[in-house]
Amino acid sequence: MIILGIDPGSTLIGYGAIKNEAGKLSCLDYGVIRVNEKEDSLRLLAVKNSFEKLIAQIKPDVVVLEKLFFFKNRKTAIQVSQTKGVLILALAENKIPFTEVAPLELKKALTNYGRASKGSIQKMIKLILNLKEEPRPDDAADALALAILGCKT
Repeated sequence: MIILGIDPGSTLIGYGAIKNEAGKLSCLDYGVIRVNEKEDSLRLLAVKNSFEKLIAQIKPDVVVLEKLFFFKNRKTAIQVSQTKGVLILALAENKIPFTEVAPLELKKALTNYGRASKGSIQKMIKLILNLKEEPRPDDAADALALAILGCKT
């Protein structure tokens, strides 16, 4: 089974893909999708096109999205919500099931502490996936963590 974790953002979308073979997890790929367009319609079209290329490449069986949690900036919250809507639309069009996980739930599942630091999460991902180094940037690490949690649900 291939699980794709997605950490949605307005112009930076983290992704992490893992394979689960009989309970043995391996990292397939991780990174970020960068979107440079400023105008919302062009930004959202770029998100959809880039995401569809990613899912065509990875061919996930399931996707785990981070739930929107809390934003201090209303404009950012709206843009991230729009991005997430486009991601969900692409998943629906490609008939790929998805689930959502809140950040606190994710941290608790990986470290047994809901307020764990980014560094703690990265260390756990490195151990679980037997990586040579901690995954970076944070958006990609969070996406890998989502994919790992997708194996446990």
